[in-house]
Amino acid sequence: MPTENWSADDIPDQNGRVMIVTGSTSGLGREAARVLAGKNASVTIAARNLEKAEGVADAIRGEFNAADISVRELDLSDLESVARFAESFSRDKDRLDVLINNAGIMMCPYSKTKDGFEIQFGTNHLGHFALSGRLLPLLKSTEGSRIVNLASIAHKGGNLDFSDLNWEKRKYRTMQAYGDSKLANLYFTYELARKLDGDGGNPLVTAAHPGWTETELQRHSGLAGFLNRFFAQGVDMGTLPTLRAAMDDQAKPGDYFGPNRFFEMHGPPVKAKSNRRSHDVSAARELWKQSEEMTGVSF
Repeated sequence: MPTENWSADDIPDQNGRVMIVTGSTSGLGREAARVLAGKNASVTIAARNLEKAEGVADAIRGEFNAADISVRELDLSDLESVARFAESFSRDKDRLDVLINNAGIMMCPYSKTKDGFEIQFGTNHLGHFALSGRLLPLLKSTEGSRIVNLASIAHKGGNLDFSDLNWEKRKYRTMQAYGDSKLANLYFTYELARKLDGDGGNPLVTAAHPGWTETELQRHSGLAGFLNRFFAQGVDMGTLPTLRAAMDDQAKPGDYFGPNRFFEMHGPPVKAKSNRRSHDVSAARELWKQSEEMTGVSF
């Protein structure tokens, strides 16, 4: 695949391949599901709001008559829901080629998940950690499979407090909590890539960030909504790093993709560099340990 000006046109036919996109009822996830269905992949929209998800699926079928797209309920803020989803999907399918861990929430008021975790950390990281672990046997049995974790340039502001991951001892700062969850996505990506590299390397684990893209994720931030008119790119461009992370046949374990222009905010997807903190192996291992304890999911 070309290294510059990569676009959805560079994705080959995906007939026979099975994919999951979490949080695909709007924004980046919806666009990823639409593009992949248009390339003849069998796509599962994994979402909490089934009515909205069915509407998205119907719209994609309307655009692509032969689209193989289905809907399954998944609430990443509820570990029981994660377990049910993974169990039913693994029972019904004999392969999983690509898992795109796209769903996320951003800068919302303080609350907790059903299991008592800070909402952004619990949804953005722990939910996907548990989902990936439960689907790993199916991924490992599928040749050439891949996990893509959606991070953010906001990871640069992250600095996890391992003594207080649920913000029970500190004054809550929602932007800090969001940055922490995105840093956690990268710790998870890099640590899982290291673990799998010593175990045959399958599935391939990559990450991506969308730059500055206008999505529903920003609904809790009036400032972001205002700045979108000056800085944001469209969701079609913002989804390309995710798609490249999922499709580039030259990608290596732990590769991270993002836009190539204006401080990684705009442009075609290229290999990006996350910050120095995100490559702290001891921190990644500590997060892994605590994530297994919090979710009850062991890889």
